[in-house]
Amino acid sequence: MTSIAIVGAGPQLGLAIARTFGTQGFDVALISRNRDKLDDLVDTLSAEGITAAAFPADVLDRDTLTQALKDAAAQFGGIDVLEYSPLGTFGTTVMTTPAETEPAHVQHEIEFQLYGAIAATKAVLPAMREAGTGTLLFTTGARSVNPQPPTANIDAAMAALRNWAINLHKELVDTGIQVAHIGLDATIGTLTFYGQPRATADQISPIYWDLHTTHRDQAERIFRG
Repeated sequence: MTSIAIVGAGPQLGLAIARTFGTQGFDVALISRNRDKLDDLVDTLSAEGITAAAFPADVLDRDTLTQALKDAAAQFGGIDVLEYSPLGTFGTTVMTTPAETEPAHVQHEIEFQLYGAIAATKAVLPAMREAGTGTLLFTTGARSVNPQPPTANIDAAMAALRNWAINLHKELVDTGIQVAHIGLDATIGTLTFYGQPRATADQISPIYWDLHTTHRDQAERIFRG
């Protein structure tokens, strides 16, 4: 039995990734803060014949996140793929220019982007090392590669996650474990800052399957809608 854990699962990209892997026989562990929304996703996937379960956790609470992943591994017999793509709450996430940025502005985003990813990885990597196989996929916006002044604090944290993920790929290159960063230069379903193009989640989700199956040597993929 194979399984994927999606951290930051939501009704757009998270659901599309769940479908992409679920239709290939994967069990799906959905992790995010809101239990009701997770239950809705589980119901949707179950109606499509995909085995899924909800494991509520906040990426800022690293102990709870670790436990959620351990619970998912126990239920599904292990975690073969980890996908990390949590989103901040729209309208409450602080955005600062480089000159306006205080250390606290970056600290929160680092906790959310990088530290959460590290905690999630630490929860699943030992079993992957033991098995000699596994996949770790980390998603950010493309401003991790090409930062823009209005979102400097968020971009800095995304860049830190990108740097760490690519470095982890280098470290694990001969272990059978694939690590890759996915940078999304498009918003899903709606327009975003500076005229970035729209895309559908279904257009993006095959990238994750490709990095897991076909291009396991690639450390990064940038999607431009």
